[in-house]
Amino acid sequence: MTRTSGLYRIGVDVGGTNTDAAIIDIAATDSESHGVCASSKTPTSVDVTSGIHAVIENVLSKSAVNRRDVLSVAIGTTHFVNAVVEADARRLRLEIDGREITPLNPIQVQEAVKSIQDAGIEMVAIVGVFSPLDHQGLHEETCKRLMLEQDPTLSVVCSNAIGGVGLLERENATILNASILNLARRTVRAFCDAIVKLRLDCPLYLTQNDGTLTDAATAAELPIKTFASGPTNSMTGAAFLASLDRGAKGVVSETQVLVMDVGGTTSDVCALLPSGFPRQAPNFVEVGGVRTAFSMPEVLSVGLGGGSRVVFDPDSDQVHVGPESVGHYLTSQALVFGGDVMTTTDIVVASGKAEIGDIKRAQAIPGNVIPKARLQIKKILEQAVESMKVSDSPVTLLLVGGGSIVQMDDLKDVAECIIPPHHDSANAVGAAIAKVAGEIDSIEILSDRDEKAVLEEAKEKAIEAAVARGADRADVKIVAIDKIPLQYVTNKATRLVIKAVGRLALPDLNTISINGAHTNDTPTDAVIEESEPEAKKEFHQKLATGKLQSLVKYSAFINIDTYAPEVRNGVWYISPLDLEFIATGTGILGTGGGGPSYLQYLQCLESLRQPNAKGKMRVVDPSSLKDSDIIVFGSWYGAPSVSGERMPAGREIMTAIDQAVKMSGYTHFEGVIADEIGGGNGMSTFPTSVYYDIPVVDGDLMGRAYPTMEHGTAYVYGEPITPCALADGKGNSSVVLKAESNRRVETMLRSQCVDLGLSIAVACTPLPGKSIKRYAVPNTVSQSWYIGRAVHKARYSKTNIIDAIFDTSPGRLLYTGKIIDVKRDVRRGYTMGQCTIAPLSSEEKDPNSFTSETPNSDESCCLIIPFQNEFLYAAYADAVNPDDTSRHEVICTVPDLISILGQDGEAIGSQELRYGLHVNVIGMAAHPLWTGDERGLKVGGPEGFGLDMEWKSLGPYQEPRSVVQEFNVTS
Repeated sequence: MTRTSGLYRIGVDVGGTNTDAAIIDIAATDSESHGVCASSKTPTSVDVTSGIHAVIENVLSKSAVNRRDVLSVAIGTTHFVNAVVEADARRLRLEIDGREITPLNPIQVQEAVKSIQDAGIEMVAIVGVFSPLDHQGLHEETCKRLMLEQDPTLSVVCSNAIGGVGLLERENATILNASILNLARRTVRAFCDAIVKLRLDCPLYLTQNDGTLTDAATAAELPIKTFASGPTNSMTGAAFLASLDRGAKGVVSETQVLVMDVGGTTSDVCALLPSGFPRQAPNFVEVGGVRTAFSMPEVLSVGLGGGSRVVFDPDSDQVHVGPESVGHYLTSQALVFGGDVMTTTDIVVASGKAEIGDIKRAQAIPGNVIPKARLQIKKILEQAVESMKVSDSPVTLLLVGGGSIVQMDDLKDVAECIIPPHHDSANAVGAAIAKVAGEIDSIEILSDRDEKAVLEEAKEKAIEAAVARGADRADVKIVAIDKIPLQYVTNKATRLVIKAVGRLALPDLNTISINGAHTNDTPTDAVIEESEPEAKKEFHQKLATGKLQSLVKYSAFINIDTYAPEVRNGVWYISPLDLEFIATGTGILGTGGGGPSYLQYLQCLESLRQPNAKGKMRVVDPSSLKDSDIIVFGSWYGAPSVSGERMPAGREIMTAIDQAVKMSGYTHFEGVIADEIGGGNGMSTFPTSVYYDIPVVDGDLMGRAYPTMEHGTAYVYGEPITPCALADGKGNSSVVLKAESNRRVETMLRSQCVDLGLSIAVACTPLPGKSIKRYAVPNTVSQSWYIGRAVHKARYSKTNIIDAIFDTSPGRLLYTGKIIDVKRDVRRGYTMGQCTIAPLSSEEKDPNSFTSETPNSDESCCLIIPFQNEFLYAAYADAVNPDDTSRHEVICTVPDLISILGQDGEAIGSQELRYGLHVNVIGMAAHPLWTGDERGLKVGGPEGFGLDMEWKSLGPYQEPRSVVQEFNVTS
């Protein structure tokens, strides 16, 4: 009998193995069945269309729903991951506050189109600086219009529609999107064809990576926003089936909710936000080794599923579970199905937790194996839960997927485990109930404005954006508000990121055509006849050519144990592998600040690859300098939030150096030295070295990173800092000729820095060789190299990373634990804050980890680390009340170096700290220029940061080894 009384939505999830479908009565979602009328599963077909057709026909038949009552079909897919890279990118510029940096030049656009046509390029990615920040992608969209006017055959993608702030990552995502347009249009056309063949008079939607819907026409043009929607559908479907979609129901839970989707080989774990949507991945997402920036859920995959192999070692009496799996061969290879492989499914059956297959075969498993296997399964699940927790509150765990039966025992900190109805089709249910979102991302100047009114206006814009995309206005709610104060500004400039979500409005039946194809949702492009294998092949070929900014890891292809840097006659000639080591080392010496080294690493590689660069990127020992040699230094200056977006023109540092040299009256210079070795600025000397064909001096003026120019060791001891020059990417420059104090120099520079866009270069007056030899911290480029090499060697050999670092740079492991709290604020233009780290429990400690054992055994003791961009001190604190300063035991302070490292040994900057990260905190002694004289401690010690405490020493300083001296070959 056909159902005709309801209004229905169909959800489909096209996976690599199976295609799932579910049909939901939207008027009955509060019922015991949650409105799910039927669900079905079928193998994914090669042509996509027939699989979708079959699975939808099945649910329509099982549910007896009248096709005319189906309001919409929503499809989630991972089909767009394979792509063809064929693109070019043009960088345009807007300031962070919306001021135009440079007017768009139509002549340049015309010239670019001509070059594109000559090269035979069809797909174009346009990337503009700060284009996502609510400027409506002004330059990007204008550029696109001009390009299409000149050549309507081009396919053009603008980055403002792709990702958020972070130009490099957004650029990569935009290029990827442009490269898969052919495949996307063909695939979406296949989806549309399936709907037409099914005689469904309804619109077609695709689900996006963040769990919301987009119409088919938009998905065909922005496929990268949909290619990872499968895990999101599972998560939102699980929340719905368990009645925990809290954003829609307004239910406030005292527990945090995690979803675990257990398949045959792996389990995917994600945290649900109070909105009912998955927590999004922070910073950037790597796709095939390429950094990209777009909304994706933060998902942890662990090697545990229904088909995971269970191996018993009689010699050690140990049982191992996974990560190897029989996968989709479970029904032929598992014991209960007549096979000879013991799997987790067999353990479940042997434990009496499920009746699957031949129970007698599972009962033959030795009795001592079953409890040990269950214990291992329990540990894997608990570790996965702990890794994805967002706080220390109890957990409600939703288990979905066919392998969810592997959860047999109570889990630590899990208040409740829920396996909802239709759990094995949660992905399709998630697609069916997906909502519509609207988001705004803007910079607002809050000085002299009503902050509440500004926020309300921004919220209204987000709501209108959701309505414009098809949300029911009556249901739209604000689900996320992020207020991010900008650094180094005095006008209270704040970035607002606001998201509104609402259910899909009922369709306008007047827009449905007679033949059943919805006029608003069918892509207008013709079907592109392109074989998918060819697309895959070309994708990998093009990716290998470096057209995307991939993570270039030379250490993966070179034997680090036998590698020796090239040092001839006292000159160290830098290689790509040297740069990789130095980038890791400068990150660790950055002590939380200095900016990320990754962008500078890429710029150094680019400089090294220039045709005329051979032999120019080089390092010399400070002792080789003549007293009369003139040494210049220039560095990047501004806010990390801007420098990651507004990519440099490439000449800023050189322009600033030229101005500083000219004002200082010098007519020559023989070398360049870093003002701070920590972070990205520790590598900014290398492109300068190539440009001027002068060597980098192995040292710097801080021995670490510090937040202000006055923290240079030479300036602490009376060397002149002025005149200083600033330069931006447009050729603007300004100067500070003289100031009453070094601290005043900093405030004057900062005010000009804000006016020039917060991403500029600075250079101070050059210094003679005799001053560099006296006041520079020596061998810090070498120190970075040795530290980086140690980290990479330990990582690849699976040996202790912390010990490897201390073998090169003596130090002390201060703490091992998990970040449980991070507070941030902007005061005096600097990011101020405090990080709290708690000890790992015995269950959290990875027995296979190759990092150090924790020095802190007292679980009542945590570690706090306040920071002002860089980490200021470390102190043991009471775990119950870490803010009680009366109970703090300070163990290390500036100027000694405090660094927080991830489990891979890479540094974690203060801007990257977040809950849940497992970290090691290390300390290293500062150079005696900071600690051996009151002048050094007054500026670089606790007093210089307004801290009422004495310097707490880590021990004696040991001068770093010199690469030049160790590897030199004389000819």
